[in-house]
Amino acid sequence: MTLVREAMLTDPKALPADATAQEAAELLSRPEVRAVLVVDGDRLVGVVTADGLVERVVAAGRDPTSTAVGDVAEPVSITALPDMPVEDAYRMMEDGDFERLPVTEDGRLVGVLSRSALTRRLAEDEPPAPDPELGAA
Repeated sequence: MTLVREAMLTDPKALPADATAQEAAELLSRPEVRAVLVVDGDRLVGVVTADGLVERVVAAGRDPTSTAVGDVAEPVSITALPDMPVEDAYRMMEDGDFERLPVTEDGRLVGVLSRSALTRRLAEDEPPAPDPELGAA
């Protein structure tokens, strides 16, 4: 059984809570970035998305160059634990339709899981299907 700690990225990209909403927006403007994790030290504070910035900064009339990203981050409702089986974490990601899942230990951000990387890893761990031309093994 593979554990989350064996499959997670151990250096997740995150912004400190005192970074500006402008800095988060710059990251979110990159096509491969859909969400930015926000930390206070090593403690996970929340997550910021482009939609969240529009709602909580732009539509609210706040200045993105002076609004701290920690003030507009949404709390993270689900995280994985390092010692849980990756199959359980994958199910959590599928059920919640998450592409990435933060991994926390005692509230500290210690990693992040990628659904696409887990899909590949789980496929590699499955035994090969029997070849119908060879008959059942």
